[in-house]
Amino acid sequence: MKSFRFTVPQDIRFGPGCLSQLPDVLRESRSQHVLLVSDRGLEKLGVVKKVADIIEAAGIACTAYLDVVPNPTVEVVNEAAALYKSCGASSIVALGGGSSMDVGKAVGVLANYGGAITDYEGNFKVPGPIVPIIAIPTTAGTGSEVTASAVITDTARNYKLSVFSYELLPKHALLDPCLIMTAPASIAASCGVDALIHAIEAYISRNATPFSDAMAEKAMELIGAHLRRFVANRQDEEAACAMMLGSTFAGMAFAWARLGNVHAMSHPVSGYFNVPHGVANSILLPNVMAYNALADHGRYEKIYRYIRREDGPVARFTPDMLVAELRRLNEGLGIPANLSAVGVTADKIPAMAEDAMKSGNIPANPRQSTVKDLIRLYEQTM
Repeated sequence: MKSFRFTVPQDIRFGPGCLSQLPDVLRESRSQHVLLVSDRGLEKLGVVKKVADIIEAAGIACTAYLDVVPNPTVEVVNEAAALYKSCGASSIVALGGGSSMDVGKAVGVLANYGGAITDYEGNFKVPGPIVPIIAIPTTAGTGSEVTASAVITDTARNYKLSVFSYELLPKHALLDPCLIMTAPASIAASCGVDALIHAIEAYISRNATPFSDAMAEKAMELIGAHLRRFVANRQDEEAACAMMLGSTFAGMAFAWARLGNVHAMSHPVSGYFNVPHGVANSILLPNVMAYNALADHGRYEKIYRYIRREDGPVARFTPDMLVAELRRLNEGLGIPANLSAVGVTADKIPAMAEDAMKSGNIPANPRQSTVKDLIRLYEQTM
């Protein structure tokens, strides 16, 4: 067995209604003034006000930045960072999906070290601890509350840059399943499959370890058994709890094992065509898994057991059975069947393939890949 390392440095609290513990967390963080980073959708639903009221009732000042958008841009990060500095905040509450948490992390970097977020692109370029962040996910999908990266779109390059450093791990996370029980079915589906992909790619990663395997297996067990139920009925509390925990465990898995070609290829799709991250990942998954089957050493069957509907033994398993099951899962959840259906055009495939090859996830993919391989995968998924 190869050597590996991991740490679990965060305070993570789970349970229906655990949002009420936010004042305790803020006091532990010695917060005097909070920048609440979120989006207009959650504002309309009343979730932003609910959280802001909790913060202010604890005697802590709260300023809100609510212009986070899907695939958040460098400009959004700059606006939020400027507000953080001008209002005199000392900590960040990131409320929402991966976009809000990524913006919160990026602001946390700039608040302490200045410059532009592009200065920190790549691995381990953040020089030290960032501003304390309390992450409150409202989707079961990204796992950003326990991951060490922030993905930001640089519109000047049509490129999704990644900042990867363990300094980006939020200091605290509140996992309240009640916050994901109002999600639309389409969001629950794409985010849920995204969480499943995090577990799958971490599980078959060349960087996988017994620690990441344990997190990935539990994530697949929880998500595989409850994803369909949760999309069908978001008020199913048992399913919501399972999805929230599964997403977090999947995030912990890939924080230490990295991901693979699905994520490497989805970021350019979002960068060029503004396709939601979870949707792009879900569409790419079956063809990438078919491509990676050549490198399988028994893990495809384990994944298949976690996500298939039927109980009982699996007779004469072959990797194409998993690929077929993933296609059925997407179809049943209403995920678009191909990239053309979400507006992707073939003329950008060569540029997307070149950008995908720059991802740190490519070396972790179980099957070695070239630009030509990625071009072929994009073409197959059109």
